[in-house]
Amino acid sequence: MSSSYQPRPADNGFLLFNVLQAPAQLAALSGLTEADQGLMEQVLDEAGKFVGEVVAPLSRTGDEIGCRWNAGSVTTPPGFRDAYQAFWQAGWPALSCAEEDGGQGLPWVLEGVLYEWLSAANHGWTMAPGLLHGAYECLKHHGHAELKAAYLSKIASGEWLATMCLTEAHAGSDLGMVRTQAIAQAGGQFPGEHRISGSKIFISGGEHDLSDNIVHLVLARLPGAAPGPKGLSLFLAPKFLPDGTRNGAHCERIEEKMGLHGSPTCVMRFEDATGWLVGQPGAGLNAMFIMMNAARVHVALQGIGLLDAAWQKADAYAHERRQMRAPGPRPASRGEGDSADLLVEHPAMRRILDVQRAWIDAGRLLAYRTGLALDQARHHPEATEREQAQRWCSLVTPVLKAAWTHQAFYGASECLQVFGGHGYVREWGIEQIVRDSRVSMIYEGTNEIQAVDLLLRKVLPDGGAALGQVLLSLRGSLDASRDFDAEVLRRLAELRYLTTTLAAACGGDAVLASQVADDYLRAVALVLMGWAWAQIAQTPGADQARWQTPFKAFRERVLPELDLRLKLIKLQLPQASVAHTA
Repeated sequence: MSSSYQPRPADNGFLLFNVLQAPAQLAALSGLTEADQGLMEQVLDEAGKFVGEVVAPLSRTGDEIGCRWNAGSVTTPPGFRDAYQAFWQAGWPALSCAEEDGGQGLPWVLEGVLYEWLSAANHGWTMAPGLLHGAYECLKHHGHAELKAAYLSKIASGEWLATMCLTEAHAGSDLGMVRTQAIAQAGGQFPGEHRISGSKIFISGGEHDLSDNIVHLVLARLPGAAPGPKGLSLFLAPKFLPDGTRNGAHCERIEEKMGLHGSPTCVMRFEDATGWLVGQPGAGLNAMFIMMNAARVHVALQGIGLLDAAWQKADAYAHERRQMRAPGPRPASRGEGDSADLLVEHPAMRRILDVQRAWIDAGRLLAYRTGLALDQARHHPEATEREQAQRWCSLVTPVLKAAWTHQAFYGASECLQVFGGHGYVREWGIEQIVRDSRVSMIYEGTNEIQAVDLLLRKVLPDGGAALGQVLLSLRGSLDASRDFDAEVLRRLAELRYLTTTLAAACGGDAVLASQVADDYLRAVALVLMGWAWAQIAQTPGADQARWQTPFKAFRERVLPELDLRLKLIKLQLPQASVAHTA
């Protein structure tokens, strides 16, 4: 029963092809017109085989053996290097990279599904290639020609892995406190050569044996630079320099973590390391945000994948394990000699399983729509369409990251409950998912930072106008004559009105927005889930139990939480504002 995760392309395909009609949307995009449903299905089928047969079986040994540090070198668990070499040589990291850079030029949304499955199958192993696409986009858009000629194709193909070196021990999430220094050097192999010195912590994949080189993207401060985040610049500092010599980038240790034992989280010391400027001096965060935004969508997909992995294990166990008599009429699954019923027949267990699937399905639909929006923002021939797609990504990405990584951990813990005491021991594999999923709520901006980003940086500056446009755009796919659609339309209007009221109230209160940000993000997530389930429910083929059961769970068990979140927000508002929202 401790079998490894297996992708189920039919489920993903129903959402991508039947509900979202992805091929029709992609057909309007420059360079993606050949990505028809047949090609996409073929890619996903092959991806599912690779994930299920090559990557997933390594998850348990990766957790139990973990990574090993010795004198600055890191050895990954058995099988990890071979799997990674097979991964990049098969072209999987290059799915959505441009063909001129050695990529395959396929839609980003396919990469999204691939990484959802990879995270579900083996989160520790997937941490290594998880930053590749963000590093590729960062270098492609901000690197100078010589630097791109030397590194871009290697990153696009995945032959060389990449890191994102931001955090320092004294700074944490406050990047404005970064102290790492970069000193300009005359000459050099490429323009903008510097010597970089400083220490970084929590660097995923800072040192390992998976690839022959590691490309570090490092935030550092030039002499005399402005204090705070505006004084930061970005540099590319490889593990091995172009002449083959070892650069001054050293792994001092790897962290002993709660989970993710198959991924080395490194403390890195840069000692006069050679690096080259990426982008403009003092604009390092602008360049790095390309990596961080791409990484946040990936982390949202990690949450969805990990929740699906937990659900798979719990659902399989519930269909095998018998425990006590279920209340109500005799279940059809009970044999004449059975003294107990299957766990799946018990209402409490059924509730746990159905609620998690409601989150998985809605999360997938929203994440895949965001993936399509990323493709539209890059390839749509019309500027207005690109702007609308970018607006969706900007507003929905923090919601996806925070809400679905939260559900990954808490939902996986609920799935562990299905196992009872057996879930607390290692042989069933569910406790590893609980441990591994916890970090996704922390990295790439903690979930609290995502909530602040959504409300204080994305919603309040324009009084909620951009979010209002996004919510209004969802109404066109809803039909008020259908009961659930009518409820979703009411919820959309309720959220729009609350947003306007909240924006007015926060104008004279510097604390209010931060007090309600978490509840506000959760409310947005629940409304978006309502829209997603309205789309699923009206799609031909969704009348089967596979989709109707989690739909019912969403309506009865998940959506009612919205009233709680709205009440919590209103309790923080001035009484005059509350009267208007009542």
